[in-house]
Amino acid sequence: MILSSKKLILPSPAEALPGRETVMPITNKHFITGNPIVPPFPANLRQALFGLGCFWGAERKFWQQPGVFSTAVGYSGGYTPNPTYDEVCTGLTGHNEVVRVIFDPALTSYSELLRLFWTSHNPTQGMRQGNDIGTQYRSGIYTYTREQLDEALKSKQHYQHRLTEAGSNKITTEIMPAGAFYYAEDYHQQYLAKEPRGYCGLGGLGIAFD
Repeated sequence: MILSSKKLILPSPAEALPGRETVMPITNKHFITGNPIVPPFPANLRQALFGLGCFWGAERKFWQQPGVFSTAVGYSGGYTPNPTYDEVCTGLTGHNEVVRVIFDPALTSYSELLRLFWTSHNPTQGMRQGNDIGTQYRSGIYTYTREQLDEALKSKQHYQHRLTEAGSNKITTEIMPAGAFYYAEDYHQQYLAKEPRGYCGLGGLGIAFD
């Protein structure tokens, strides 16, 4: 999570590390809510997937959102199956550090999660977030339905207009259908609840969504 010279270019599938078939062992209980972080989830709930820099601070943003049932951090957007954190840090898995959000659409909406996403980090920095440099820190929205994809693209257009008005840069966020989600190691899950003084470099631009 510190400043380094990690790769700034995504690897090709042929360059990616081979990974493994073994699934990462984790505790299936959210440290804050006590709810499960591994499916199956109650049928009324929905899921969303976001990357906005170091996943420690990103996860805390979402578990604090009313209507969120549970959150989990992991790796997605790359090629290597069941990667370790050390492998992701090499830049040779293609993965992003992401947060999977399980939410109740009767209590909060996907649009509210998008609003939180855009305003909680700097979506204009490419393969970095603040002092965290590397492909794993890129801004990304990974969607599970056509409706989510359409809403994400529309929100990007809207927030770009807000940034342009404020004299800010062009959004670099990648928006695409979600691929496989691989859980990060147990100690990463809800890290800032377990280690309240832990590192968090997450910060928005101070530009409101509306």
